[in-house]
Amino acid sequence: MLAFQKTDAAYGLARMEAPAPVVAAGDDILIAVEAVGICGSDVHAYEWTDGYQFLATHLPRTLGHEVSGRVVDTGKDVVGFAPGDRVVVAPVVVCGHCSACRIGQPQFCANRSIVGFHRDGAFAERVVVPAANCFRLPDGVDAELGALIEPLCVAGNAVDVAAVQWGDRVIVMGAGPIGVGIAWLARRAGATSVLLIGKDDGARLAAARRLGLERTLDLDEDGDANVTALLGGEADIVFEATGVPESIEAGLGWLRPGGVLVATGIHARPVQFDLTRFVRLKQQLRAAYDSSPATFARMLSILAENGEALRAMITHRLPLAATLEGFEIAASRQALKVMLLADSDRAVTP
Repeated sequence: MLAFQKTDAAYGLARMEAPAPVVAAGDDILIAVEAVGICGSDVHAYEWTDGYQFLATHLPRTLGHEVSGRVVDTGKDVVGFAPGDRVVVAPVVVCGHCSACRIGQPQFCANRSIVGFHRDGAFAERVVVPAANCFRLPDGVDAELGALIEPLCVAGNAVDVAAVQWGDRVIVMGAGPIGVGIAWLARRAGATSVLLIGKDDGARLAAARRLGLERTLDLDEDGDANVTALLGGEADIVFEATGVPESIEAGLGWLRPGGVLVATGIHARPVQFDLTRFVRLKQQLRAAYDSSPATFARMLSILAENGEALRAMITHRLPLAATLEGFEIAASRQALKVMLLADSDRAVTP
């Protein structure tokens, strides 16, 4: 079958003819991939940036974890799913027996692995995942919308970690899919002022405005802008979704005393900031990463209610065979979300 694999600890991705996966364990589900999104983490692995060297011991590996598709086959122990069912995949596979799993906090599993990094993923015609990682797609939600669920869950988890509430003033740093998702969900959670900040992100900020996020700032175009004036005051919450270490200190500078900064980016270098000022202002620094099964269920409901609005996140559609082209588009920062589709008739690059 066609698959796109990381084969070397270097820049790039290889187009391969790989053996088709099969159901091997009793809880396996074999999925025919219908749509798969290119995540920022996939781009980092593609470019082999610092922070992704852990992949070296797992190569060769088929990447891809933002996936929706149809069930082809199931293991003997699987209940609740049958061939033909439309599903999406939660990419974090947990062990079920460590202390975190036993107390109902699988997001902290000590033995977690990730589809598309530690085990083969979905930049391929088929992928095998555990049944516990599958969620049925709601009626009316098509494959490309279904493949948005994973980045929406990451964004939703960040909003939960921040505990956004009505009346909050929120700054989101980073105009990629996670940042845009955070901004959209923060407003939905009650934030009355949300400012989305990018840098050399004109195309992505334009896409965000099509989602109804009116307040945007591109630092490349207006780096001297008064951020707190644009927001309407100091921020109650700042989200960092850039992966740029310097953004942490900048974000803290816009945050009110006692405010919360939630870091979601993966940083290639250590972060430095004025800890004394941070302590005296009693600010809080929190971390948000991936999501939980409960978040997946909630985001599926939101997607079912708001799918057509959220479809604006998808700026580029290509056939699965054009995955390498899709990666170059994603790396260029000219796309908000590149979606790869098995149905090549729907894959049209604007």
